[in-house]
Amino acid sequence: MNIAVFVKQIPDPALPGELDADHTLKREGKLVLDESDSYGVEMALQLVDKAGGGEVTLVSMAPNNEVSGLRTALAMGAAKAILISDDALAGSDALSTAKVLAKAVERAGEVDLVMAATESTDGYTGTTPAQVAELLGWPSLTFAKHVEIGDGKVTIQRQTEAGYDVVESSLPAVVSVTAGVVEPRYPSFKGIMAAKNKPVDEVKVTDLGLTAEQVGWAGARQQITNVEAAPARAAGEKIEDDGAAHEQVVAFLEKLKVI
Repeated sequence: MNIAVFVKQIPDPALPGELDADHTLKREGKLVLDESDSYGVEMALQLVDKAGGGEVTLVSMAPNNEVSGLRTALAMGAAKAILISDDALAGSDALSTAKVLAKAVERAGEVDLVMAATESTDGYTGTTPAQVAELLGWPSLTFAKHVEIGDGKVTIQRQTEAGYDVVESSLPAVVSVTAGVVEPRYPSFKGIMAAKNKPVDEVKVTDLGLTAEQVGWAGARQQITNVEAAPARAAGEKIEDDGAAHEQVVAFLEKLKVI
């Protein structure tokens, strides 16, 4: 069982975010593993263990050949990683990102399953896993809260507002998991030391058979023209109860068309 897991390396969410001059998130310095992706890494490791063989390959897009977040996931137990780092990727939208990730999966060789978080904590589009599945021509299973592999199929419990649906498909497939699907393990000291020597295949856009015109700002279907701070919330109206406060409350609710 060979599983590829998308992992995003993001600025430390504990620190205030900053924007570059082009209105995109500043991604300088050390990047950390997106917590959302740690669930996909853990689920992949458990599935490989249960299958009795195979390996987990990480796939990540990041600037400046950053590997700090990748090393965390490698320390958890993943075998190797593919890092796509290229100045041409700056400004890539969700679809451009999906094109790069899909090509990286093909580069990884024989892959039975791709796992990803439902959405990243610095983007929140929630569309990339399904786009990758479409580009690969594989089934897409989303919002998985439980995953099982057997008899050449993947079966998930797809989380819904009312509970869950049972969904299955043939392999290979792309599965996006929800936070809490499993409890991610903490990297051990042994794992941290071993991660330093695990292979990271660093590639450029052209190594994947893509051109600079297909990714980055050139390939994006969107343009950020301006970013403004959200307006400050105005103070609410205070009502002093002088015996007729209920009339003011009713008038307020009528104005909102609540009653």
